[in-house]
Amino acid sequence: MPAQEIISNLFSSLYSNERRNKGWCLIVPASRLAQEVLRTLQKYGYVGEFEFIDDGRAGKLRVQLLGRIHRCGSVKPRHSVNGDSYYMWERRLLPAYGTGILVVSTDEGVMSHVEAREKGLGGRLLGYVY
Repeated sequence: MPAQEIISNLFSSLYSNERRNKGWCLIVPASRLAQEVLRTLQKYGYVGEFEFIDDGRAGKLRVQLLGRIHRCGSVKPRHSVNGDSYYMWERRLLPAYGTGILVVSTDEGVMSHVEAREKGLGGRLLGYVY
């Protein structure tokens, strides 16, 4: 499965399980990119703990949901962003300034647009959460 579909699957699973008031969700298949995205979401308090479950195939991720995700999604196609264009994407994808995060893949790893802006890094836009 291509990385773009893995990230789309991750965000859609999180969102649909949040809407059904579940306490946890299962992400199949697992990948290192999905784990990095979850670490970023965990850092900002959108998800709780998560664990990798080895099933002999690609693996699964079990994620604790905290009920803080109102909307999330992946960005297709993966747009390149730099320090100056974060504001434009923030206005386009997030409901208000300072509400939510954009998830960005940079040379230094997956991080939020706030961290990337502070470090002066550009990268590829993966998704958004608020």
